[in-house]
Amino acid sequence: MTPRAVVYWATTGFVVFNMLSGALAELVQLTPTSEGMQALGYPLYMMTILGTWKVLGSIALLAPRGARLKEWAYAGMFFNMTGAAVSHLVVGDGAWHVWYTASVAIVVLVSWALRPDSRTLGTLMPARDRAASEPSKLSISALRHAS
Repeated sequence: MTPRAVVYWATTGFVVFNMLSGALAELVQLTPTSEGMQALGYPLYMMTILGTWKVLGSIALLAPRGARLKEWAYAGMFFNMTGAAVSHLVVGDGAWHVWYTASVAIVVLVSWALRPDSRTLGTLMPARDRAASEPSKLSISALRHAS
């Protein structure tokens, strides 16, 4: 396994662990999690919604196929964690809440960026990548004739 693959699976495992553990706490409505949601100003039914989406997103990341679904899962996890970081910051929670949720969002981005080709939709910028792979049509003689 290449170093890139090792880092990809390590970051993906970290993300999935965080999402599934958070989902479990939300779905069973653990008291500390419920109190945290209320302190952030969110209704408790959001725990069921977020928990369900975290479980589904985690499954999508681990599944061998479904590149488009993986893209949505990564986006949802990034939005969830950045939203959590901002929410903790706005209500004045401890700095570790902000730091940890923002750090998970960064790890989500690292996992997304290191995906193997088999887990992507394709290239990010097709026009630029196509131009870079084509041989240049300019030659020195063409430049001399142009001047």
